[in-house]
Amino acid sequence: MSEDDRDLPETTERTGFTLRGAPLSASRPEPGLYLVATPIGNLSDITLRALEIIAGADVLACEDTRQTGKLLQRYGIRRRTFSYHEHNATSAGEALLAELEAGRSVALVSDAGTPLVSDPGFPLGAEAIARGIPVVPIPGASAPLAALLASGLPSDAFFFAGFLPPKESARRTRLEALARVPGTLLFFEAPHRIAESLADMAAVLGPRSGAVCRELTKAFETIYRGPLPDLAAEFAAMERVRGEIVVCVGGPADEAAPSADDADAILRGLLAEMKPAKAAQEAVKLTGLTRRELYARALALKSDGG
Repeated sequence: MSEDDRDLPETTERTGFTLRGAPLSASRPEPGLYLVATPIGNLSDITLRALEIIAGADVLACEDTRQTGKLLQRYGIRRRTFSYHEHNATSAGEALLAELEAGRSVALVSDAGTPLVSDPGFPLGAEAIARGIPVVPIPGASAPLAALLASGLPSDAFFFAGFLPPKESARRTRLEALARVPGTLLFFEAPHRIAESLADMAAVLGPRSGAVCRELTKAFETIYRGPLPDLAAEFAAMERVRGEIVVCVGGPADEAAPSADDADAILRGLLAEMKPAKAAQEAVKLTGLTRRELYARALALKSDGG
């Protein structure tokens, strides 16, 4: 299905897929939105269930039809795709919701990894749930979890923080808000900003242990491990960095509960980016304090000018 095709007809002929040259059939899944994880690099990292859903769903929605096309070609899946990405999320999302409300099955995949994780699919999933439409996770590859496994850092508690802000001042403010999280921090980062981000991490978080995981599961997978200042210096000396990157940072050495001043510092950082209610909600994850007390403190800080 082309990017401009908004007439999403129900598939009448089920397609199948091939696995190591063997043809396999795929039946139509029950109506609902299927959030299908796809490989983050190595195309062999796909589950059988994911292939069955991708091949059998009435509609296959994807972030980039060309990227998904490589996966379809690898497994002999011949079907049309429907483009759903951040630039057409409103119109395409409504078209997909109409199909779901008509009792059809929709498989949603991102460029790589798990949909809804730093991904434009989140609004679609949330709206489907709000409308009472079944939402079914099809688990599989996840770049943050793969990086955590490779980092050598504690995995019993971790916090995925997505992308840091691109500007230095906002980036440091965000890092200050995350400094007291009692667990390993996981970030996505663009290659052209990795050196600056590592320098800010070292400045704000100190000599914590870290890992920079580049091109996970791909031919040039590389894991850099060491204290943040050393990693910052290593990447600052590189002429050019390429590829997709996940950064892992160890938690604070002092696991004591955050003080009132710590909570205020976290809230100030969050209030610079969001409203008090949302800031309090995020601060619960970072401090372990109750939402009620954090919301009251956020309102007080807001009225005092931060």
